Amino acid sequence: MDQQQPVLVPWISTVGLVNFYQHALFFVHHLKKSLPLPKKQVMGQEASTDDNSRSSFSFALHFFRGRWFSLFASFLIMAGAGATYLFGVYSQEIKASLGYDQTTLNLLGFFKDVGANVGVLSGLLAEVSPTWFVLLVGSAMNFAGYFVIWLAVTGKIPKPTVWQMCLYICIGANSQNFANTGALVTSVRNFPESRGAMIGLLKGFTGLSGAIMTQLYLAVYGSDSKSLILLIAWLPAALSVVFVYTIREIKVVRDKRELSMFYLCLLSSIVLALFIMVMTILQKVVLFSGAAYDVSAAVSCILLFSPLVFFGRHELTLWRKRKVVQSVVTLQPHFPPPPQPLQPTPAPEGNNGPKVSNNGPKVSWLANIFFHKPKRGEDYSILQALLSTDMLILFVATFCGMGSSLTAVDNMGQIGQALGYPNKTITTFVSLVSIWNFFGRIFAGFFSETLLIRYKFPRPLMMTLVLLLSCIGLLLVAFPVPGSLYVASVVIGFSFGSQLPLLFTIISELFGLKYYSTLFNCGQLASPVGTYILNVMITGRLYDKEALKDLARKGLGRADVKELSCIGPHCYRLPFIILASVTFFGAVSSLVLVVRTREFYKGDIYKKFREQAEDVELPVVIVANTK
Repeated sequence: MDQQQPVLVPWISTVGLVNFYQHALFFVHHLKKSLPLPKKQVMGQEASTDDNSRSSFSFALHFFRGRWFSLFASFLIMAGAGATYLFGVYSQEIKASLGYDQTTLNLLGFFKDVGANVGVLSGLLAEVSPTWFVLLVGSAMNFAGYFVIWLAVTGKIPKPTVWQMCLYICIGANSQNFANTGALVTSVRNFPESRGAMIGLLKGFTGLSGAIMTQLYLAVYGSDSKSLILLIAWLPAALSVVFVYTIREIKVVRDKRELSMFYLCLLSSIVLALFIMVMTILQKVVLFSGAAYDVSAAVSCILLFSPLVFFGRHELTLWRKRKVVQSVVTLQPHFPPPPQPLQPTPAPEGNNGPKVSNNGPKVSWLANIFFHKPKRGEDYSILQALLSTDMLILFVATFCGMGSSLTAVDNMGQIGQALGYPNKTITTFVSLVSIWNFFGRIFAGFFSETLLIRYKFPRPLMMTLVLLLSCIGLLLVAFPVPGSLYVASVVIGFSFGSQLPLLFTIISELFGLKYYSTLFNCGQLASPVGTYILNVMITGRLYDKEALKDLARKGLGRADVKELSCIGPHCYRLPFIILASVTFFGAVSSLVLVVRTREFYKGDIYKKFREQAEDVELPVVIVANTK
C-alpha cells in the first residue's frame, strides 16, 4: 500500500486542483447570497428569476475573467515556484542513493543555481508567444526534470551519469523562470500603478514556497525525502496547467481601492509566514503526529487561499456599481452627423513642379541604440536597455549586493559551525534567514511604493539604503560578538530579500514594459555571476587557506584529515570584510543611479498608465451621463 501512495496521491491531488473552479463557483454563489445584487427595473417591475440566474452567471464570468482572479492564480503559481530552496532537504537522498561525494553534490547544486538564475530563454519566449504557452513549457520542464530525478533516486531507472543528473536538475530548476515570467510579467502589466507592492507580494510568495511545500510534503508523504522530489515534480506543474488560461493580460481600469487590496494580501501573507515559522519551530521541538501535520498543512492552505475572499468581495462591489450604472442608462435618438463639404483634390504636380523628398536623414541602428534612446519610462528596445548606462549601474549594484548576500546565505551553516554553535542553533540561523528574506521582499515592495507615491522618494535610493544595511550584517559576521550571528541572520536575510523586488521594479520603471519579460531576466544574471566570483573564487579559497593554516599549527597536512574545516572567528573575517567592501561599492554605484534618475522620479511616472486606464472607463462615464 505504501508503494502505491506516491502514484495515487499526485493523481488525487491533481483532481482536487481541477475541481477548484467548482468550489470557487460555490464561493461566488454563497457570496451573492450574503450581499444581494441589485435588480434591473423593467417597466417598473422586478426582473424575473431567469434574469437573476443570468446575473449570477454574468458575475461568475466577470470574476473568473477579471484581473484580480488572475492575480490570485499568480500567487499560487509563485507559491510553487521556489523548489530550488528545498535542495538542502532532499540533496542527502541524492547523495546516498546514487553514491555521490560532496564535490559531486556541490556540482549538482551549481547547475541547479545556473538553471534557476538564467531566465533569458523564458524572457525571449514570452516576447514572441502567449502567456499560456510560456506556462505550459515551464510546466513540462518542471515535471520532466524533477520526475526523472525521482525515478533515479528511487531506483526505477538505471543510475544516470553525473552530467545527465546535472542536466536534469538544471532543466527542472530553469522551469521556475517560465513560471516567474508568465505570472510576474503579466501581473505587472495588469497592475502597472501598484507594481512595487505587487512584485513584493509575488516574490514574497516565492520566498515562502519552500516552507509551504515542506508543510504539504510532511502531511502527504511523512518524512520520506525521496517523495519530496516527486511533490516538487507534479505540484508546480499542475498549478501552471490548471491556471494556464487564467493568467493573461487584461485591460487596466482605474481602481481607487487597488492598493488597499494589496495591503489586505500583505496582512494575510504575514499571518501565513508567522504561522509557518511557528509550525517549523514546533516541529523541531515537539514530535508531531500524522494528524498534526495534516492540520498544519490545511491551515497553511486556508491562509494561502484567503486572498480569494478579498478579491471576490471586491469584484462583487465593482460589479454591483456597474449594474447600477447600466440600469439608469436611457436610449437616446441617434442623429447622423451633418455631411462634410467635399475638399478639392489637388492636381498632381508635373515634372516642372517642385519635388519634395520624403527621405529624411537616415540613422544607423548603432546610433539609434546609443544616441537616440527614448526618455526614461518609455519603452526601450532590448539592446537600448541592455547597453544603457542605467542598466550597467544596476548590473554592478546587483553583482555586488546580491552576490555578497547569496554568498553569506550559502555559508550560513559553516559560519555557525566555525563560531562554535550547535547544530540545532545553526538550523535556527537558516530559518531566520528564510523568514526575514520574505519580510524583506514584501517590505521592499510596499514601503518603497508608499514612499514613492507620497514623497516622490526614488526607488534607487531605497536600494542604496538596503545595500548599506547589508554591509552592517556582513561586518557582524567578520567581527562577531556573542549572539551577533542572530542579528546578522536577520539583517542579511532582510536585505537579501529586499534587493530582487527593487531590481525588478526599477527595471520596469526605467525601461518600460514592452520588453520587460526579457529585461528583468537579463537583469538578474548579475546574481549568479557575482555569487560564483565572490563565493567560489574568493570566500571558498580564503576559507580553505585559513583551514590549512589551522592544520599547519597542529602539525597536520591536508592528507591527514578527511574534511577540511576551520574553527574560530578568523575563518570568515577576511572574506566578509571583502564582501562588505564590495557591497559598499555597490551602494555607491546605486547612489550614482539616484543622481541620474532624480528628475524622473520627481515626476508622475505612472501618468501614462493612468491615462490609458481612464480611456477604458471613459465610454462608461459618457453613457451613464447621457440623458
